[in-house]
Amino acid sequence: MDFDGGNKRVYNRLGGSTGGGDSRNQKVCFQWQAGKCNRYPCPFLHSELPTSNGNGAPSKRPYADNNSGFSGNRRGGGSSFNTWGPGRGGGRGRGGGRGAVGGGGRGVVNVEKVCTYWIQGTCSYGDRCKFLHSWSLGDGFSLLTQLEGHKKVVSGIAMPSGSDKLYTGSTDETVRAWDCQSGQCIAVINLGGEVGCMISEGPWLFVGIPNFVKAWNTQNSMEISLDGPVGQVYALVVINDMLFAGTQDGAILLWRFNVAANCFEPAASLKGHTRGVVSLVVGANRLYSGSMDNTIRVWNIETLQCLQTLTEHTSVVMSVLCWDQFLISCSLDKTVKVWFATETGNLEVTYTHPEEHGILTLCGMHDSHGKPILMCSCNDNTVRLYDLPSFAERGKIFNKQEVRAIQTGPGSIFFTGDGTGQVRVWNWIPEPAANSTQ
Repeated sequence: MDFDGGNKRVYNRLGGSTGGGDSRNQKVCFQWQAGKCNRYPCPFLHSELPTSNGNGAPSKRPYADNNSGFSGNRRGGGSSFNTWGPGRGGGRGRGGGRGAVGGGGRGVVNVEKVCTYWIQGTCSYGDRCKFLHSWSLGDGFSLLTQLEGHKKVVSGIAMPSGSDKLYTGSTDETVRAWDCQSGQCIAVINLGGEVGCMISEGPWLFVGIPNFVKAWNTQNSMEISLDGPVGQVYALVVINDMLFAGTQDGAILLWRFNVAANCFEPAASLKGHTRGVVSLVVGANRLYSGSMDNTIRVWNIETLQCLQTLTEHTSVVMSVLCWDQFLISCSLDKTVKVWFATETGNLEVTYTHPEEHGILTLCGMHDSHGKPILMCSCNDNTVRLYDLPSFAERGKIFNKQEVRAIQTGPGSIFFTGDGTGQVRVWNWIPEPAANSTQ
């Protein structure tokens, strides 16, 4: 499982032919635009032409000048609040992952369903099968490998800084360590309780289990057990010397790291949510918490006071993340909401993206060209990939059961973990360019 190389041969089923050339001479396939192209490989682009950088030349990184990223909720600069949604923000046209596609003589393929017999290795139709013989659909990313071992839902994935190991946690009450070169499981840690979440910060690995947070220093093998939580620990986040934990009883517990004593000390308990806190993120000196009570609370990191309660979601707020100066949230109410701070400092919804199914978790990263991508796991066993800020579709990942954990890795690597216990390793790859004429 060499994350930095290896299996990059997967060709984009929706993409054009290989080859270089000036992108000004590239043409978009009009059959693809109409959702009818059945050529494979097609000599023309199955994506919109790159956006212009102002002098007529295409820009390979149209968002780079915005300093757009998922590193925090920076205020000022960046994307304008009115650039969200289809047809805006210079994204691809909607439909990049939908419609009928052809491939290698297979004719029209049902892109919404993976062949059950192909999964079992018994499909006799081969290229004539009308269902997908692939775990993904879309452009620019490929499956590198699959890690088998967990027996139940994968609830956390982490890769500590400086480590050559990947760690995964599961409701099967174990944490597994994987060698990143061989892909082999090299250790299994039995915790005696279901893993509710897992994160890494520097060399530290933090794992939430019922009534405890376990902390390991992967460099010196130091282990700490933090008590105080009531019930399951669903969410963890670290900022500076502070560790926050969202718990089943609605509290957010805070520990501070004492450098002199080399330990974490209880510091505070943030009260306000009436049900379990299932998601946490930090940005712009604020802590954002999503809860089973359908609300998001905004906390001042310094005073630990609640500044605002956001009530626009109508079901459990499953995940929150920060991108540029925006907060992005998802819910079982089948929406992704984008929040923007007004002049008063309060957050308001500036865009709502609807889905057909409840959304379980969000993860943001950049593709091989530096474009920001939002990954949304839905409870129909798929992960949808979107360009930001346009929310134009980039692709879809199919799974045997719901994906509860998505995590970025080094470079262009990302990981998904599903309800069967399977962990998959994915890689963003450079998209092929087309230089044919139409």
